Amino acid sequence: MFDIAKVRADFPILSRTVRGGPLVYLDSGATSQKPFQVLDAERHFYENSNAAVHRGAHALAEEATDAYEGARETIATFVCAETDEIVFTKNATEAINLVAYAFSNATDKARQGIEVDQRFVIGPGDSIVVSEMEHHANLIPWQELCSKTGASLRWFGITDEGRLNIESGVIDSTTKIVSIVHQSNLLGTINPVREIMEMAHAVGALGLVDLCQSVPHMPVDVVDLGADFAAWSGHKMLGPTGIGILWGKSDLLNSMPPFLTGGSMIEMVNIDHSTFAPAPKRFEAGVPMVAQAVGLARACEYLTDLGMENIFTHEQELTAYTLAELAKLQGVRVIGPTDMVERGSAVSFVVDGIHPHDVGHLMDSKGVAVRVGHHCCWPTCRRLDVPATTRFSTYLYNDKADIDQAILGIMAAQDFFGSAPRVSA
Repeated sequence: MFDIAKVRADFPILSRTVRGGPLVYLDSGATSQKPFQVLDAERHFYENSNAAVHRGAHALAEEATDAYEGARETIATFVCAETDEIVFTKNATEAINLVAYAFSNATDKARQGIEVDQRFVIGPGDSIVVSEMEHHANLIPWQELCSKTGASLRWFGITDEGRLNIESGVIDSTTKIVSIVHQSNLLGTINPVREIMEMAHAVGALGLVDLCQSVPHMPVDVVDLGADFAAWSGHKMLGPTGIGILWGKSDLLNSMPPFLTGGSMIEMVNIDHSTFAPAPKRFEAGVPMVAQAVGLARACEYLTDLGMENIFTHEQELTAYTLAELAKLQGVRVIGPTDMVERGSAVSFVVDGIHPHDVGHLMDSKGVAVRVGHHCCWPTCRRLDVPATTRFSTYLYNDKADIDQAILGIMAAQDFFGSAPRVSA
């Protein structure tokens, strides 16, 4: 394990006060805080090597290019991938859209008689499979693809306990791609993605996994997941905002039509036609986010130094403590799994008689930062018959004292709104 006090000292924002008290930050599922090491790495790049990559012949351009491609290698190693399988995007949403647009672009080309990889051609009679617990970023791009191509959208439902119901028949011979979240940002549920990817491959479909809530919190080997694509964001794993990752198998990336076009992603340009560079460059049009890539690579090194197994163990212990403390409060109901079987650190709940937004406001008045709302998971909330939830999402810099303060915040909300809690034995 690691020294929590020492870790917390690496995060400057955790030393500030909010609403007159120490900040208790329990919203890492939305975005994580950044350690000095990441902030320093990004600043060092701007102060010493700032230049456009892959272009100039001067020293700064060479240093910037080395830093950028070195960051790609570090990030690839972090998830057990090959370097040329890592595509930089601005966030996970763009990464998922990149794959969705590859289908629509390939389908358009096929209609024009242009030869394309048939794995990306989709139309009426075909289907796309998601789940009822998807973040909007892994739902709306597929809705749009269905709207454009005439394909149908199918989904795995969820149980009352917030587990995925992997019904037979949802994936079948019509399925072209299955896109599933690894760990739910609302429920905390960890899904059996390898099993689902095997189901997809058994019928010749491709598979994508949303790793936004798993890569920051547990060891992830993208190859071992069995997927063809995976997407995640840098800002949820101690890295900067403005950078995300699409991982894809090399042969698939190189057969996909590009999403954005322009400079840097080309092989040859003529006045009337162009050819595109091999992946990953074919998907990185324009001047890339070099400093952000450097910062994200440093975040990967920081996490590696602490040990992802250690981080996962710490969060499992903290989540178990959170569930136990919430269970002591009458009138509080956890939305999602209430045990630690295949469960991550996001814990959502509702308080009887109090809207989640009001719970969040009262907690904020005590310096406790939590997320309230539908968490970009409206279909999940509708399925579980809640308008919204309050969510705790812990990370490596949180401890039991943070949870204790949060519990006091819930009790303060119950007291303020005239529903004083009775603590169970």
